[in-house]
Amino acid sequence: MKFNKWTVALAAVGVVSLASAARADEHMSQVQTALSNTTISGYVDVSAQWNLGNQNGGPVAPYSYSTAVGATKADGFNLNTVDLALDKPLDQSQWASGYHVEMWLGPDADTLSTDTHYVRNGNFAIRQAYVALRTPVGNGIDWKVGVFDSPLGYESTSSPLDPNYTRSYGYTIEPTELTGVLATYKVNDIITAQAGVADSLSPVINARDPRESQKAYLGDIALTAPDSFGWAKGATLNMGVATSAGVDAAHGMTSWYVGSTLPTPITKLKVGAAFDYLDIHNGQTATNPQDNSEWVAGLYANFQATDKLGLNLRGEYLSNAGAGLYTPFGGAAEELTATVQYNLWANVLSRVELRWDHVEHGKSFDTTTQGVTPAKDNAIMLALNLIYQF
Repeated sequence: MKFNKWTVALAAVGVVSLASAARADEHMSQVQTALSNTTISGYVDVSAQWNLGNQNGGPVAPYSYSTAVGATKADGFNLNTVDLALDKPLDQSQWASGYHVEMWLGPDADTLSTDTHYVRNGNFAIRQAYVALRTPVGNGIDWKVGVFDSPLGYESTSSPLDPNYTRSYGYTIEPTELTGVLATYKVNDIITAQAGVADSLSPVINARDPRESQKAYLGDIALTAPDSFGWAKGATLNMGVATSAGVDAAHGMTSWYVGSTLPTPITKLKVGAAFDYLDIHNGQTATNPQDNSEWVAGLYANFQATDKLGLNLRGEYLSNAGAGLYTPFGGAAEELTATVQYNLWANVLSRVELRWDHVEHGKSFDTTTQGVTPAKDNAIMLALNLIYQF
């Protein structure tokens, strides 16, 4: 074995032995081999936001990440997230293995709420952390064991993957991070199926229902249009469901999702649609004879004018039946969002966004100058979002 000159010199004066140096070198070689296929990636997400009216002191539209824990994002500059990921993806072998560890730093980490002890204002969260495995059954089953993203939903928890800066109401009522096991099986180039079991539908890591052996169950089927579909090739259709007994003894919930992305004969234009339905099983009581529920229907459009310039549009309708849900609208609401994205700098996603939210019954936004009572049925926000990806 070949040693470097410093090891030989230390051995000569008796500080180390060549045998121990050989064992250390072998161990270091094993570590280097294990890390050789590991990649480091992530992003830094910042924004400047202006909410018309007095929303910096009162209610804003209650979509995910519209505020930071204990603070507001309105009328100021914001650090949203620092994302850092270590990843060793599966290779092509039959018994492949790998891992993914992703962490969030910044105010949005508190809103993600994966902390097992509900520590808030800590500005740190484990976003995902799972062991990836493959078993050679049929075409091969890929497994995630640990903390992973829910397969349901049109939008992602990772903001660079989303068409807009702000999150949708559909995303807001969906499960996000789950602790459990998820299996993915690709039947062919058209059909991919997923099925999993989790502790609960709560994002809190290791959160269990206090009732014995109660778990959450989820499944998803994805269809992809083949090349024979002409201009529609690559179109996708996803259908999924997740159901749980809940994280307390009071009720469970079921989340249904259907979403599609479709190319058009206009090469630069793509459209999408999403439907989310959330049923909270809190009926069967004298004061609440039926389950609370809400649903969201959303439409999306992307026009990629040039390699750098794109326009993303989103419109949603939210129907809310009953109290105790994730979005505190009593009845119905709409939102329209227009986002212009222009990638001027290398590795930087830059976008300007205008969002309008409206409630159909009562007042849900803004405050009066004298107090905190919601005073308006409309909310308007203008934001600049910059994301550096590495």
